[in-house]
Amino acid sequence: MAWFGKAVKAATPAAAEGIVPAALPLPLDASAFQRHFDALLATAEKDGGIESHLAALSAKVAAFSGLRERARAAPPALDELEPALALVFTARRHLHPALEAIDAEAGRLVRELWFGATSPERRLQQFVDAMPGAGSTDRAGIKAAAKLRRAAWDFAAELLHYGDPLRYPLMARWVWDQGTQSGALRELVRGSDSIRELPFGNEPGLFEGARCWLAEQLASRGIYRDEELWVDLVQAQAYLGYFRSMTEGSLGADFGRGVPPQEQLKRLLGIDAAPGERSDRVKKRQPAIHAEVH
Repeated sequence: MAWFGKAVKAATPAAAEGIVPAALPLPLDASAFQRHFDALLATAEKDGGIESHLAALSAKVAAFSGLRERARAAPPALDELEPALALVFTARRHLHPALEAIDAEAGRLVRELWFGATSPERRLQQFVDAMPGAGSTDRAGIKAAAKLRRAAWDFAAELLHYGDPLRYPLMARWVWDQGTQSGALRELVRGSDSIRELPFGNEPGLFEGARCWLAEQLASRGIYRDEELWVDLVQAQAYLGYFRSMTEGSLGADFGRGVPPQEQLKRLLGIDAAPGERSDRVKKRQPAIHAEVH
């Protein structure tokens, strides 16, 4: 296959400038990687093959990087952000009303996320902290605000990564979430089922360290192109294996009952529809309907 061959460069993604890969507190397991890698190839083979998945991720990168380049000149308007939001599975169902509420501030925050002078971690947190609802004091309001912040983190993480995938690793919560102690990285640690709390943080260096390790595993199997996209695919496969086992294959509203694994993989990565084709998937605020009084 075209994506196998003799390695011709170092077994790391192109330099992620500004993010130093951290030494992982626990080693990742090559046998676990092989298991998820094999499952990925088998899953992809049922739906056009691995090349179709790589092509779909490349199209997503083109859409996000195009938005990023336009944002150099001016903060994007909300209607410019909607096609990107439609490609982020974990955020598109919750985030649009919040972005609409902060109006032009949303575009400024996105521009700052990509081009700000502070660290990537600080820029991510700044985007999350700008979401409305932080002052809620009732239980329902606090819960809604927390859900919104999680969606904002995932959207910001994907904007960073897919806007410039060689510079930034994917730092979405499904890759690793310290708070819930879940994510793809847990599935790559040997014996993680018996470890209550993994000593992994949420700092960018951790994600970059894991990405470099995964790229080394890919290179050892003769994969030397599109490593950053391969890493995303392997991580998605690892996470879905965990998620299916936790829900006994019944994934409810997030993925739909009876949805085959290959479709779940694409949904998680936001590549189940081409960029620009399904903006209707973004959940928007419903206008209030008032009864006419006579």
